[in-house]
Amino acid sequence: MASRRSSYDRLKRAADAVCAGIGLVLLSPLFLLIGVLISLDSPGGVFFRQERAGRDGVPFLIYKFRTMRVSTAPTRGAQDENDPRITRVGRWLRRSSLDELPQLINVLRGEMSFIGPRPALLRHVERYDAEQRRRLEVRPGMTGLAQVNGRNTLTWEEKIAYDIQYVEGYSLGLDLRILLRTPKAILDQASVYFRGHGSAWQAPEAKG
Repeated sequence: MASRRSSYDRLKRAADAVCAGIGLVLLSPLFLLIGVLISLDSPGGVFFRQERAGRDGVPFLIYKFRTMRVSTAPTRGAQDENDPRITRVGRWLRRSSLDELPQLINVLRGEMSFIGPRPALLRHVERYDAEQRRRLEVRPGMTGLAQVNGRNTLTWEEKIAYDIQYVEGYSLGLDLRILLRTPKAILDQASVYFRGHGSAWQAPEAKG
C-alpha cells in the first residue's frame, strides 16, 4: 500500500509539473490581460501573496491575482461580492475563479498540486489537533474534495473531514473524480464567498 502510494505520488508530481508548465505558457496572454485590468482598476500590485502551510506544514508563499484594494487588510474572507474591499475586476475574478490561476506557479515549483486540500493559513494550522494535522500529509491543491462538496459554505470541521478523507483515499481514481466535478464547483456562485459564523474561514479558538 505504502509503495503504491509513493509511486502514485511521484507520477502525480511529474504530471503536475508538466501540466503547470504548459498551462503557464498557454495562459500567458490571459495573465497579461488580467494584469492590465487589475492595474487599471485600482492602484497596487497585480499579485496577492500570502504565507500558507504546505506539505508537512512547511510554509510557502501562495500566489493569487489581487482582488482587494491594497489599503484594506484581508483579516477574513469576503462575505459577498458587495464587500467594499473587493475591486470591480476582483469581483469578476472571484466569480470565475480566475484569481486562483497564479497558483500554477506554486504547482510548477512543487509547493502545491492541482488536486489536494486547500493550503491553510499558518494561524489555523497552529490550532490543529493530531487528527487534523493529517491533512498536511499531502501537497495542498488548487482544488480538492472539500471544494467540490461545498467549498466556502462548509464549516471548519466539515472542510477538514473532507481533507482527511482525501488523504485516506489518495489515489488516481479519487483525483480524477475530483477533477471531473471541479468545473461544476467553479460555476456554483453560492460557494464562492464565505458565509459568516461557522464557515470554513472561522477556525475555533485554540483550546487551553
